[in-house]
Amino acid sequence: MNNQIEMKKDKKIPTTDDEWKKILAPEQFFVLRQSGTEQAFSGKFWNHFEQGEYKCGGCGTVLFKSDQKFHSNCGWPSFANNEEGTVITRKDTSHGMIRKEVLCKTCGGHLGHVFNDGPKEMGGLRYCINSLSLEFSNH
Repeated sequence: MNNQIEMKKDKKIPTTDDEWKKILAPEQFFVLRQSGTEQAFSGKFWNHFEQGEYKCGGCGTVLFKSDQKFHSNCGWPSFANNEEGTVITRKDTSHGMIRKEVLCKTCGGHLGHVFNDGPKEMGGLRYCINSLSLEFSNH
């Protein structure tokens, strides 16, 4: 798997913090650009199960579809899989833990983390994603 950020050719992706701050709300900037985490059970999508697509809140790339979402009781939106080729992962050793950070492959925005405790029948992964890093579209 290619772990390089791929910029969209049809849309200008901000490259500086100042540019990102012009298009993101402060709490989105904290999560997407500074690898922050929203409080558990506080995000708009943790218990959201409408049919549609979950897109990157930074660049609009479709990352997850509703049929990939499941209720994990962890307090954040959880997905068993992502749309192929839309995310990358890297080792995260912050906060005294070793985890796999999940980033948007298009803009490099921090989305959350992936764990190996998802539903076995869906592949065994749990993409634990911050609502603040997502937008939802039902069309």
